[in-house]
Amino acid sequence: MGHWLVIDLEATTDEGGWPVTDMEVIEIGASLVTRDGREVEHFQRFVRPRRRPQLTPFCRELTHIRQADVDGAAPFAEVWGQFERWLTHHQGHLQAWVSWGDYDRKQLLQEWQSHQVHSLLAQLPHINLKQRFAKARHLQRPTGLNGALQLAGLQFAGRQHRALEDARNTARLLPLSLPAGDA
Repeated sequence: MGHWLVIDLEATTDEGGWPVTDMEVIEIGASLVTRDGREVEHFQRFVRPRRRPQLTPFCRELTHIRQADVDGAAPFAEVWGQFERWLTHHQGHLQAWVSWGDYDRKQLLQEWQSHQVHSLLAQLPHINLKQRFAKARHLQRPTGLNGALQLAGLQFAGRQHRALEDARNTARLLPLSLPAGDA
């Protein structure tokens, strides 16, 4: 039985947003799920940003992540090492890793390069579930996570813009977005 790894990141930002090149991960959330979206295990950690260690008021309000959460966290390379150790226990069962949209993939590529770390995820296929969901639902254009949940008749569970909750909600859409043959 295969598993999918659903990942969501929270990153430094300000009102109006920043280019991805200016953003740094401040929280990693991952939910390891079966094809039907059932969680097997999860991972969540805060990350201390190095270039912009002070969170903007907008970022704190959006994510509900406190300055103390990131001040007390380890830097990205150390947290990613913890994540990789956690991931190795499931490596043989992973079909792919999944995110809602392409932001998380691009942000991780940037972080891996910036921190000179290698990842097991680089060897796995990535699924942009936002695109898959839009295609499965024949939508003119992709929708946000909350909108997709509503289209599926589901309510967002937990607090939006928190990495693990966003990953878990994305996982709920996985069975509605994968072709029937993806077992």
